[in-house]
Amino acid sequence: MAAVTRVVLIIEYEGTRYHGFQLQAKLPTIQGEIEKALGKLTGKRHRVMAASRTDAGVHAKGQVASFKTESTLPLLTFVKGLNYYLPKDIAVKAAHRVDNSFNVRRDALSREYSYHILNSSTPSPLRRDFSYLVGGHLDIEAMNEVCQALLGEHDFASFASCIEGRVKSTVRNVYRVGMEREGELVVFNMVANSFLPHQVRNTVGLLIKIGLGRVSMSEFYGIIEARKPGLAGPTALARGLCLMRVNYPAPFGGDDENL
Repeated sequence: MAAVTRVVLIIEYEGTRYHGFQLQAKLPTIQGEIEKALGKLTGKRHRVMAASRTDAGVHAKGQVASFKTESTLPLLTFVKGLNYYLPKDIAVKAAHRVDNSFNVRRDALSREYSYHILNSSTPSPLRRDFSYLVGGHLDIEAMNEVCQALLGEHDFASFASCIEGRVKSTVRNVYRVGMEREGELVVFNMVANSFLPHQVRNTVGLLIKIGLGRVSMSEFYGIIEARKPGLAGPTALARGLCLMRVNYPAPFGGDDENL
């Protein structure tokens, strides 16, 4: 009997067609497609766990997922074989073997998300599925000023949705947060140890109101202090959000194939 090993996958995907990462009955999900592809490649069923359960319509450049397997296929074969069977909007970028004690969620130090806002009076067909169109001019300086209040460890209950029974604590530690303008494109970046449900999208929704002058800075600070679930927002559209990277104490791989 072959030894059981744990394999980590680095995955990129366009989430437009999917109902999030996590399996859902009779609905297309990223996890579902990966598990089907693994089954075709190895002839066995595998349960895949991801570092971040992205919502419906959310994209990823650096999602990290893992599974246990008895397969002795080379890592490069996992990468090429899975990409052969996966739909074109999902791709495995790298594969690594790790210690069986590795936990893709608990061992992560931080997650990095970006949100793209198209700050334009006209839509962009090329950016339609990857950004949120906001017509009024956004005051980036004001948005960045209030972002400073989000840095560090805080109770982010006001920025969470649907948390009843889902999380033990609403305290999170934000390591980096801010907005950057690149012409018509405004990019929001946020790095934290972990995130509450809809935390990034609710944060963006509130920051847009700041940028448009519809919410004052004192009101923004009051929302943070209120710690009332769902108070921040409105929830920005999923299509602008992308999981960029998941960080761990040490890099994967060593001599493994890392494409």
